[in-house]
Amino acid sequence: MKRRARYRRREALRLLLVYGAALLVGFAAGHPWAAVALASIGLLARHYVRLGRVLSDVGSRRTLVSPRRAGAWDALERLLVRRQKELRTRRRRLVELLRTYQRAASALPDAILILDRTDRIVWFNRAAARMFGLNAAQHTGARLQDAISSRHLANWLEAPVREPLVEIPSPCEQGHTLSLQPISYNEDQWLLVARDVSILMHLQQVRRDFVANVSHELRTPLTVIHGYLDMIEPEEHPELAGIIDEMRKQSHRMTHLVEDLLTLSRLEAQDTIDEEAIAMPPLLETLRREAEALSQGRHAISVTDLAGVDLKGSTKELHSAFSNLIGNAVRYTPAGGRVDVYFEREGTGAVFRVADTGHGIPAQHLARITERFYRVSTSRSRDSGGTGLGLSIVKHVLNLHQARLEVKSDIGQGCVFSCHFGGERVLAREAQPQAQARVH
Repeated sequence: MKRRARYRRREALRLLLVYGAALLVGFAAGHPWAAVALASIGLLARHYVRLGRVLSDVGSRRTLVSPRRAGAWDALERLLVRRQKELRTRRRRLVELLRTYQRAASALPDAILILDRTDRIVWFNRAAARMFGLNAAQHTGARLQDAISSRHLANWLEAPVREPLVEIPSPCEQGHTLSLQPISYNEDQWLLVARDVSILMHLQQVRRDFVANVSHELRTPLTVIHGYLDMIEPEEHPELAGIIDEMRKQSHRMTHLVEDLLTLSRLEAQDTIDEEAIAMPPLLETLRREAEALSQGRHAISVTDLAGVDLKGSTKELHSAFSNLIGNAVRYTPAGGRVDVYFEREGTGAVFRVADTGHGIPAQHLARITERFYRVSTSRSRDSGGTGLGLSIVKHVLNLHQARLEVKSDIGQGCVFSCHFGGERVLAREAQPQAQARVH
């Protein structure tokens, strides 16, 4: 502030000296106002020349030199020199930061492509060039579907709603699979991240094959064991009655485990299902009878059909999923409790809901209960005869039907398992029966 005030005082003093000298010369010549006018024109010309030089310095890219004089224009030039140094320092930092980010992105093993909203390529890293066969000089600015010859990629890009995570065959390496994930980070551009998941897919296939093969191999010895156990009469060997009964119980449990493993392996290997119209009233009636047989009168069971519609899908698979949910509710609900089953409309879709008054599931377990062999309570699951695969089967069946599973639970108050089906899975029921509720 003091320096600026000093410059203003110097400029004011310079103006006074110029006009004072002009007046003296003008009075001496007899034309004082003409002399003042000429002095003003001279000052304007001087300022115009300095302004032109400053504009030239600002418009050029050369490095400015700080003047040593102490006028107002010189102060402005010194300010421009300082600002130029600051901008160049900031620019160097930004360029170095950008290069650091580019080197880091190029070093990533995953492919990264930056695209605009018309799917034109803005930038990509080395992994993307390798996975998709891209060349910076040739493909920068090109549309992604034109640069990469892949029918699966083109179908995904042209879909009205792009899936958040999709797997496609690699367009460059036969037998490889790429997982694509779009990420939107501003209004003008979006990020495509691609990962080679071939090894993971191979390991999953090896695991599925191993489980399926082992399960098939276990069937024969289990059948033999069942046969021999059935031949033994406990009455003939009363001292072995308890042992034989426990062996039968465990062998049946092992059989159920093998069957569930085979079912899960089959579902994991499926991409589509054989769709048909599923008449819900007969299916709900079958589920009710099965629940009553499993409960053996220990629970109050109700099945309520309020939807008035049917579903489209696989009767076998949905029956397996629904019976697993109802079976779990019966097994984990103490005697005297209730199990309520509802089939209702939900917007344009429908929901199949199973509610019980059992022990409930702690909140920290809800996110993992659909994992295979995951148990909330090991001792309770063993006592109930569960295999730990029921909810995994339910999840896979619902995924094949583009449905989702929702779980709500309060400790001591029971659980509610809801299967939500979209409108594309709902079919009009030919004969619309009255909403029915059965309580037993």
